[in-house]
Amino acid sequence: MKEIKVLGPGCANCKNTTSLIERIAQEKGVPISLAKVEELREIMSFGIMSTPGVVVDGKVVHAGGVPSREKVELWLA
Repeated sequence: MKEIKVLGPGCANCKNTTSLIERIAQEKGVPISLAKVEELREIMSFGIMSTPGVVVDGKVVHAGGVPSREKVELWLA
């Protein structure tokens, strides 16, 4: 199971990123644990300066803007 965190204050891009990841994981049948991190201190602890940020299994894989479908599919592969 992939552990994924979406880092951001709850803006539209953060919500779109969360929805995109959930939808692709469901389509691919990949079990994930998805958490939303909105606490600024925790976001900063990952070194993220622009949101949304995405952390997969403890590693920052994306920051700033909604990721492409192709990127999300690679993270879930």
